[in-house]
Amino acid sequence: MRVDIYRRAEAEGRFSHLAVPEGRAIPQEATNTDWESERRGEELDETAAQWPEFGIVEPGRQLRDKGYAITSLDRQTDD
Repeated sequence: MRVDIYRRAEAEGRFSHLAVPEGRAIPQEATNTDWESERRGEELDETAAQWPEFGIVEPGRQLRDKGYAITSLDRQTDD
């Protein structure tokens, strides 16, 4: 699946990532934070158990359930 990846700065120099299907807007419930575009049209396997580079677990389930996938709090990444 092709997705657009956004990121936002968190505490202690860490980052959260948000993935939405390519070309779609960030869903309204996730727009209350300043996301900056990191990558566009990234090809990733949504059936994978996780996308470790982005700290995202169960990306396929998240995309189906919410329309986006987001970093788990305990998996925020370093810059």
